[in-house]
Amino acid sequence: MVCWLAVLPAAAWAVLRLAGLERGPLVQAVAFTPYVAAGSLVPLVLAVVLRRWAPAVLAAVTILALVGVVAPRAVAAGQPAVGGPTLRLLTANLLLGGADPAALVALVRAQRVDVLAVQEFTPGIAAELDRLGLATLLPYRALDPEPGASGSGLYARFPLGAVGVRRNQGFAFLQSYGTLAVPGAPALRVESAHPASPYAVRVVPDWWTDLRAQPPATPHGPLSVLAGDFNATLDHTPLRDLIATGYVDAADAAGAGLAGTWGPYDGDRIPPVTIDHVLADRRIAVRAVEVHPLPGSDHRAVLAELRLPAG
Repeated sequence: MVCWLAVLPAAAWAVLRLAGLERGPLVQAVAFTPYVAAGSLVPLVLAVVLRRWAPAVLAAVTILALVGVVAPRAVAAGQPAVGGPTLRLLTANLLLGGADPAALVALVRAQRVDVLAVQEFTPGIAAELDRLGLATLLPYRALDPEPGASGSGLYARFPLGAVGVRRNQGFAFLQSYGTLAVPGAPALRVESAHPASPYAVRVVPDWWTDLRAQPPATPHGPLSVLAGDFNATLDHTPLRDLIATGYVDAADAAGAGLAGTWGPYDGDRIPPVTIDHVLADRRIAVRAVEVHPLPGSDHRAVLAELRLPAG
């Protein structure tokens, strides 16, 4: 009985994850699937030590299922052969404008960032970033700051055309977008993504609504990149469905898909989860992804180095 009690929770989790059954409070829970995958070895060891072979078999199948969906994130995938320019894109959630603007500008400068996507972007931090020299580093922009958590923005080294903004239906967060003109590459649409957070059961429908409304990839049309705080991990069904339209998660492709981007950087006890992403058109090659601490924010910034097709 002890073995079955140890094995069944992880087995149920595997069914939940593989079948995409997260609803209500399970939406938050499924974000911690990598930790459950790591811990699923314990029931197997217990069953083998006690020589309980039926639960041992179930535990082994559970490990294969959970590790099978998690482990590939730590392994770099093959990339398309492209010959265009390299683009360095950084996305950062600024935590109600409370992130350290000097640290962000220093990161942009040190990492030679070409495009910066920001969320929770307020008028105050917008002014500070320009005062500290961001306007010189990244002179082209599509900025939509607002007080609180809803503001959004894009900064770029290269010209931005067709700029605009859309407001999500769920939490009314803004998403700034524009089409980037990178010399030697086709036009590239970039959007700063920020769907609703499933912080409570009552707002989970807003989370579903906002994620389902994210612009799909256009694999037979223009190139596009979505970068931002998606409030979802690769274990969440709506994010996987969005990627399946023709994106690739840059961190996953680079073998950095297990790097946590939120928690416990604000002092809470929540183990890190990966909810900030750069989703790139599958025709774009991902060369590297790094995460960087951002003082004053509860998120870490995600830097993706992308190689664009020639055009």
